[in-house]
Amino acid sequence: MDPVAAKMIGAAIAVLPLACVGLALGNLFSSVIESIGRNPSVTETVKGSVLLYFALIEAIALFALLIALLILFVV
Repeated sequence: MDPVAAKMIGAAIAVLPLACVGLALGNLFSSVIESIGRNPSVTETVKGSVLLYFALIEAIALFALLIALLILFVV
């Protein structure tokens, strides 16, 4: 197999978690909207948790992109 083709395949596999990140963010924000809609008094409590979970989910996306870029340009 050509090394360039192997790099491209490896980078494509490394970016697959981005699909799950999109699903996780959609699930997170739909749950937040539903919980605030049911009980508006918990808005401040939920907001703090949402920001933490959002940052953790986005970190997964950044790590996946970093690995893909390392595969493409360093290896």
